[in-house]
Amino acid sequence: MIGTFFNFIAGQEWIFVIIIAAVFIFGAKKIPELAKTFGKAKGEYKKGEIEADEELKKFKEQKD
Repeated sequence: MIGTFFNFIAGQEWIFVIIIAAVFIFGAKKIPELAKTFGKAKGEYKKGEIEADEELKKFKEQKD
């Protein structure tokens, strides 16, 4: 029984388990709000990553 459960979790099906757990924990109304917040955070991270790369490139050019 437990081995079957771990085989289920080991595949890509674990995403469904996480989604179901999130709905139970946060509620169906809160999930879109959390996804929106996560999307904004991801965008800010990417923006910061691009800015850091540009600053590093400028620093390397200035050093030479």
